[in-house]
Amino acid sequence: MRSHPDVGRRQFLKVSLLAGGGLMLGVEFARPRESAAAISTFKPNAWISVHPDGRVSLVCPRNEMGQDVHTSLTMLLAEELAVDPQQVAVGEAPPDPVYINKLMGSQITGGSTSIRDAWEPLRKAGATARTMLVAAAAARWKVPAAECRADGGRVLHGDKSLAYGALAAEAARLPVPTQVTLKSAGGFKVIGKPLPRLDGADKARGRTIFGIDVRQPGMVYAALATCPVLGGRVVSFDATSAQKRAGVRKVVDIGEGVAVVADHYWIARSALGDVAIRWDEGPGAALDNAAIYAALEQAKDRPGALVKHAGDAAAVLARTKPIEARYTSQMLAHVTLEPPNCVALVSARGVDVWASTQFPQGAQAIAAQRAAVEPGQVRIYPQFIGGGFGRRLDVDFIGQAVAIAKAIPGTPVQLIWTREDDVTHDFYRPPSLHLLSAALEGGRIGAFAYKMISPSITNRMFPGAVKDGIDGFMTEGLVNFRYDIPHLELRTVIQEVGVAVGYWRSVSNALNAFAIESFVDELAHAAGRDPVAFRLAMLQGQPRQRAVLERAVAQAGFAAQSSGGRAFGVASMECYDSHLALVAELSGSGDRAKLEKLTYAVDCGIAVHPDQVVAQIEGGAVTGLINTLRSKVTISKGRVEQSNFDTFSIPRMPEVPPIEVTLTPGEATPGGIGEAGVPLVAPAIANALFALTGKRVRTLPLGDAGVTFV
Repeated sequence: MRSHPDVGRRQFLKVSLLAGGGLMLGVEFARPRESAAAISTFKPNAWISVHPDGRVSLVCPRNEMGQDVHTSLTMLLAEELAVDPQQVAVGEAPPDPVYINKLMGSQITGGSTSIRDAWEPLRKAGATARTMLVAAAAARWKVPAAECRADGGRVLHGDKSLAYGALAAEAARLPVPTQVTLKSAGGFKVIGKPLPRLDGADKARGRTIFGIDVRQPGMVYAALATCPVLGGRVVSFDATSAQKRAGVRKVVDIGEGVAVVADHYWIARSALGDVAIRWDEGPGAALDNAAIYAALEQAKDRPGALVKHAGDAAAVLARTKPIEARYTSQMLAHVTLEPPNCVALVSARGVDVWASTQFPQGAQAIAAQRAAVEPGQVRIYPQFIGGGFGRRLDVDFIGQAVAIAKAIPGTPVQLIWTREDDVTHDFYRPPSLHLLSAALEGGRIGAFAYKMISPSITNRMFPGAVKDGIDGFMTEGLVNFRYDIPHLELRTVIQEVGVAVGYWRSVSNALNAFAIESFVDELAHAAGRDPVAFRLAMLQGQPRQRAVLERAVAQAGFAAQSSGGRAFGVASMECYDSHLALVAELSGSGDRAKLEKLTYAVDCGIAVHPDQVVAQIEGGAVTGLINTLRSKVTISKGRVEQSNFDTFSIPRMPEVPPIEVTLTPGEATPGGIGEAGVPLVAPAIANALFALTGKRVRTLPLGDAGVTFV
């Protein structure tokens, strides 16, 4: 099969949001600028510091949002540096080209890339430091470096031993080696081994500082009212009553909304209700769900961009009577536990920003724009993130905080959104329409055509990155399509619908997997084949994918036919360079179903931190249930109809079944895992629902088809 040369995510996001700074290439080790005589701390590169007292520090290039990069990336470093990872202090990286994520093209935490991007650079950073420390010890002892070894933060030679701290100053004066040898998988002592989360104790004790916990001397608080219609702007406002309230500092018009700044947050939030605002609702006032899906429908006959193809699917389908189906997926909000918030200080020395962000460079760019300063005058202090899921790639709330703080120079201002602000003014997961057709030959798929129609997130966030009609994030689930089908044609069509859309955990992998894996199940039924055997026949050249599928069905006790009011559904895909299969087990009858169990088999190559791989898959499964069961965003007269968890319903604890995750050991380069648990949930449950009830549901959420999950 041949793929379009420009559709991969790895060629994507080569420009920074709003910055216009151009392409940042390469990652070079940063050497200290101090004179050799002044050096006491050993800083062989941009990530590591070894202090004279023996402390080791890691500047973590990815932001922590629950996925535990602090532990996993420290393990990469500790493996090659030969230190106990629990003795490494971890800090967040500021915006700096040296911390660029090569797979994303900017300093971004997302795309399940943290381990994949850091796999070699952080290990090389550790090996480089270890090599220099060993060389320093060997020089002091006047012995060959090859006779020395490093272990536990010390260099050893016979009965002699020196701690890294004692060697820091000497190592810092040595030249940085251009080549270092990395350990083979068989020699790992840290990677792949159990380890408690490095941030676990502080989180359990409530010591961790998330963005919303930030406090600065003299800080005041802001609450913001924005137009209830998406895209609306302020025309005028009357704040006479609000300004009479004790504790109110100022009322500020920032264009997209009006903010009240006060000594305490509740004063600001309460006084906001006293501000009379006149809005220009703009063209968004005419927007509703019917218009959104009509726009997708109108685009269905456009050819779009060819993503992947083999043979001549169009010709084969034209001479047969193909099996056809159409699937749709809903818009979704991110509903992160920590709502958007930011502390900003605008002063004569520039702009300081404390924020939970997945995109420090984007935060720096928007802050500079709103404060009318150069990006170099903006300092970003990334905080722990209470849930990202792609929402913290957007930096709108950071720009708003800076705009408000600019009106009160010299005073730090904390802007906090309510949950209602969050749900009604999110950047939503794109709505999508999927058209599928196939021809069966000899009990298997002979020809397969697919067209996915949706808005482009990347057009909004990274203009210029979409080329030849291809958004690399829309092609997820297509470029990684692994079934061997002789005649194949996979296409995407970009169709804007008037809604600002954003990256939602697993992005288009979830959209495309629901349609494709459900339709493959339809085809298996049409062919009279067991859905597992049907898939396995198309995976002869995919041993890793075959293995996880076989493992999942064995672990789950999969049966193709329902029995005793129970049924199974299966789904399988490669996702973020990892291979996964999922079996969903349902019980019930009619339109009532209970989810009994989700069983995953996962091959992510080398699992750096196996416990966290399992945790990420479990968390992804719950996110997948948000996608699958009832959750949705709908729009009427330009207004989002959901506002909190009473109307944007997420799964409750009794609805989350046991989740079994089996890891298949492997020595392949690690794949991504943070989002990989999400996409297969919807098709596996939909397929199980069909096996249980005979009802094929082709739209998400499944609850919209009259199915009640109990």
